[in-house]
Amino acid sequence: MFYRPNIDDHGLPHNPFKAIVSPRPIGWISTVDAQGRANLAPYSFFNAVTDNPPMVMFASTGAKPDQSYAKDSVANIRATGEFVVNIVSLELKDLMNSSSGALAAGSDEFEHAGITKADCNIVKAPRVAASPASLECKLFKIIDLPGENNVMVLGEVVGVHLDDTVIVNGIFDVTRYTPLARLGYKDYTSVTDVFALNRPA
Repeated sequence: MFYRPNIDDHGLPHNPFKAIVSPRPIGWISTVDAQGRANLAPYSFFNAVTDNPPMVMFASTGAKPDQSYAKDSVANIRATGEFVVNIVSLELKDLMNSSSGALAAGSDEFEHAGITKADCNIVKAPRVAASPASLECKLFKIIDLPGENNVMVLGEVVGVHLDDTVIVNGIFDVTRYTPLARLGYKDYTSVTDVFALNRPA
C-alpha cells in the first residue's frame, strides 16, 4: 500500500507512522515550573543527537487544555531553561506509564505516581532516583515544527548520573539493566538480546 500523509486516507484504524520508526528510546523528562513545582512525563520522540558536546532532543506533540503552548514539559523548559532526561528500564515501566496521565498544570507526577526523587547537581529539576542514568540538560533551542503544537527541544547535557551497578569494567553496561523502548500504539519492547559488531577497516 502507499499513502501520502495528511493528504490520503490510509484507511487503517490507527496512524501507522507511529509504529514504523521503532523501537524508540523513551525520554522521561523531568522539569520544574517557574514556581519550582516538579513535572515528569515520558516522550517517545526522543534521542541523543551528538556526543561532543553531548546533546539530546525530544519532541512534544499535541496540546493541553490548560497550556497555551505545547505541554507542561515544554512550558517549564521555556520558563527555566533546564530539564533532566531519565532513562527508563523495564522495571520502571509501570511508574513511567503512571506519569503519562494528563494532570493539571502544576501537578507533581512524582508524587502522583509514587516515584522517588533525587536532587540534581546543576539543574533545579529533580531526577528519578531509580533510573539507571539521568542527564542534566541546559536548553539549547526550542524549534516550532509544522503542525499544531509540534515542538522540538534540544538540550546540552551538562551533568550525568550513572547507577554504579551498571558500570562494569569501565563501560556503561546496558546488559546490567533492561532498557525499555516504544514500538508504537500501546506497544513497547524490552532489550534482552545484545550483540557487538566491529566496523569494517
